[in-house]
Amino acid sequence: MPDGLESESRKLLGRLRDTMAEVAEGQERLDKITHLTADSMGTEVCSIYLFRDSETLELCASQGLKPEAVHQTRMKLGEGLVGRVARAGKTVNTADAPSAPGFRYMPETGEEIYSSFLGVPIQRLGEKLGVLVVQSKQAREFTADELYALEVVAMVLAEMTELGAFVGEGAALSARHTQPVMFRGAVGQEGTAMGHVWLHEPRVVVTNLVTDDPENERARLNKAVDELRVSVDQMLEGASGAAVETDQVQVLEAYRMFANSKGWLRRMETDIERGLSAEAAVEKEQSQARARMNQVADAYLRERLHDLDDLSNRLLRILTGQGRETGSEMPKDPILIARNIGPGELLEYGRKLKGVVLEEGSVGSHATIVARALAIPLVIHAERITNEALNGDHIMVDGDQGIAHLRPDDTVVAAFQDKIAMQAEAQERYASIRDVDCVSADGQRIELHMNAGLMADLPSLLSSGAEGVGLFRTELQFLIRNQMPRRNELVGIYSRVLDAAQGKRVVFRTLDIGSDKVLPYMKPQDEPNPALGWRAIRVGLDKPGVLRMQLQALLRAANGRPLTVMFPFVAQHSEFRDARAEMNKALERERKLGHPLPKTVEIGAMLETPSLAFASPRFFEEVEFLSIGGNDLKQFFFAADRENERVRRRYDTLNVSFLTFLGDIVKRCALTTTRLSFCGEDAGRPIEALCLAAIGIHTLSMRPASVGPVKSLLMRTNLAEVKAVIDAAGARGDQSVRDAVMDYLRNEGWALA
Repeated sequence: MPDGLESESRKLLGRLRDTMAEVAEGQERLDKITHLTADSMGTEVCSIYLFRDSETLELCASQGLKPEAVHQTRMKLGEGLVGRVARAGKTVNTADAPSAPGFRYMPETGEEIYSSFLGVPIQRLGEKLGVLVVQSKQAREFTADELYALEVVAMVLAEMTELGAFVGEGAALSARHTQPVMFRGAVGQEGTAMGHVWLHEPRVVVTNLVTDDPENERARLNKAVDELRVSVDQMLEGASGAAVETDQVQVLEAYRMFANSKGWLRRMETDIERGLSAEAAVEKEQSQARARMNQVADAYLRERLHDLDDLSNRLLRILTGQGRETGSEMPKDPILIARNIGPGELLEYGRKLKGVVLEEGSVGSHATIVARALAIPLVIHAERITNEALNGDHIMVDGDQGIAHLRPDDTVVAAFQDKIAMQAEAQERYASIRDVDCVSADGQRIELHMNAGLMADLPSLLSSGAEGVGLFRTELQFLIRNQMPRRNELVGIYSRVLDAAQGKRVVFRTLDIGSDKVLPYMKPQDEPNPALGWRAIRVGLDKPGVLRMQLQALLRAANGRPLTVMFPFVAQHSEFRDARAEMNKALERERKLGHPLPKTVEIGAMLETPSLAFASPRFFEEVEFLSIGGNDLKQFFFAADRENERVRRRYDTLNVSFLTFLGDIVKRCALTTTRLSFCGEDAGRPIEALCLAAIGIHTLSMRPASVGPVKSLLMRTNLAEVKAVIDAAGARGDQSVRDAVMDYLRNEGWALA
C-alpha cells in the first residue's frame, strides 16, 4: 500500500472520529462526512443514501449533488445503481454510469454531468443500512485502494449509525433501539407471553472505531488471536480425549483452521493499518462474512461461515472484555432472544422463561421440541431481532400468529392484554369441566390425552384434565445430553413418569431419531431427504443395541405395572413384526433374570406413512393400537415438507381427500376392533379436533393447554350433525370442509375467533 494513500486513509478516519465526537445534530454529521470523503478521495460527489423503510432508500446527505435533492430523492430497493447496490449488497464500480445496467437518471439531483460511479453497501453484521456513493466527471474506474477506502468509511458509518450518531432533526434515521418494531416469523409453539428481553448472546458494543496507534492495535489483535487459538486448541484436546463423535471433532478442526487462517488475520491487520481499531477491524471482517453468508446457497458453506461468525464473536469478546456475563440481571418475566439455541441450553433456562424468539430454528428443531414440552410460546424465523433487541426491552410474543412485538406502543399493548385476559377467562371456564368426561351433545365419548417428553410435563396431566399420556417422547432424554444415557438412568426416568401418572395410561414411544432429530453424539447421515431416510424404527432395527436397552429399561421401570409401548414411523407390516420380536426377546430375558414383568404389555405403532394404512388385514389384527402421527402423515400425504415455510401451510388438514383417507383408516380399525388415536398439532386445534372426532377418531392426544378448548367445543356439539356437514361438503366437491363446518358452528350460535 502506498505510504501516501495509507496516510490519507488514516487522516480521513481521524477526521471521521473527530466528527463523531463533536456535539452536533445528525444531519450536520452526515453533511460533514460527505464533504470529508469527497475531499479525501478527490471526487466531486459523495452521497449517503439510507433506508427510510425496508424497501425505500432516501438521499440523506450529499456533497456535489443539488442540495434541494437531499431528503427529496427516493428510490425503491433495486431501482437505479444505488438500489442495485442495496439489493445485492455488492459494490458497483463503473466509468460510464449512464451505460451501466439498471441506471436510472434522477434529474432533480443534477448528476448527469458525472460519469464515474462507485457505490458500496453500508451494512452491519448482515443488516443493510444504506449505500455510500462517490462520483466524478472523469470517466474512470476507481482503483482497488479507493474501493477499499470507501468500504472502510461505509463500515464506520454503519457503526456510527448503531451508536446513534445520526439521530436528530432533519436526518433520515430515528434513534436505534427505541422505536416499536413488529417481527413476523413463524409459529414454533403456540401461546402468548408478555415480558422483557433477555439476550442469550449479549451484543458486543464497539465504541472505539478509529486509532492513532496502529502498532498498538495490531499487537492487541495478535494477542487476542493467540488467546483465541489456545482456547480452540483446548476445546479440541478435550473433545479428542472424550467419547465424542468424529463430526464434532471435525467442526472444532474447522474452528482451528479459521483461527489459524493467515488470510483472516492479514485482512484485519490491513484494516488496522488503514486506521481502524482492532475491534472495528474484527467487526468489519465479520460483517463481510455475514453478507457472504446470506448469499451462499450451499448448506455446508453456510455452516462454515457460521463458524467464522462465531469465532469473530469470541474474538470481539476477548478484545472488549465483554463476556456473556454482562452484569445485567435477568428480568422476572424473561423472553429469551437468540439467533438459535440448543435443547440443553434451553432446558437450563427452564420454565423461568415466559417465551422464546429465534432468528433461525424450525418447526421440528430440538429447541422447538423442548419449547413444546415446556409449553413456552416460541416464534421462529424472526429475522434481525438480535440486532434490534436490547436487554430489558419490553416485548410481547404471539406464538399463535408467529409474531413478536418489540417495544410495542400503547395501542398494541392494550390489544395484547385484552387477548391474554380473554385467554385467562377461557381457561377459568375450562377448569370447570376439567374432571368431567368428554361426551358430545349427541352422546359420543371422546378420550383426550396429552403429549409429553419431560418430567416437567407430568404435573399438567392432572391440571389439564387429560385422561392419560397419549405420547411420551423418549428421544428428549437422548437429545439433551452430550452422551448416550445409561440403562439405569432410563429406568429411573421412566419409573418416575409412571409414578407421576398415578395409574393413568402412558404411551411410551421408542426412540424417534433421524430426520430433524439428530443426537449430538451420533454421526449425522448425509442424506438428500432425511425426512424420508434412515430414522426412527429403521435405526432401531438396523442398530438394535439402543432399542433393546430402551425396551429393557421400560420393562424394569414398569415393575409389575401396566406398560404401553409404541414404535414410531412403521411403514410396513414386517417392521412392526421385527420390532415386536425385539420386545418378546426383552420380555423373555427379563423373565429368565427373575425381574418382575409388567402386569400387561400393550404394543402399538404410529401410522405416519400412507403405506401402513394399506397394510394387510393381518397387521390390523396383530397391532393392539394405532396412533396416527398427524404431523408426518400430512406432509407425506400432501408431498409438502413441514420444514419448508413456502409449502407447509399450503395444505389444509380439513381437506376432503385427507379426511377421506383418515376415514378409511377408521373403517379398517373398526373391522378388527383396533384401538385408534390421533396425535399431533391438529388434535389440539378445536375445529380440527371436532372434525377428527366426527369421522370416528375418538381418542385425541395434544399439548396440555389444548385439552380445555378442545373439550369445551366437543361437549357442546352434535358430532353426527358435523359428520353430515363433512359428507355434504365432500359431495359438493369442496376442497376443504373448513368453511362448511365453521358456517355450521356459527349457525348453532358458537362464537368463533
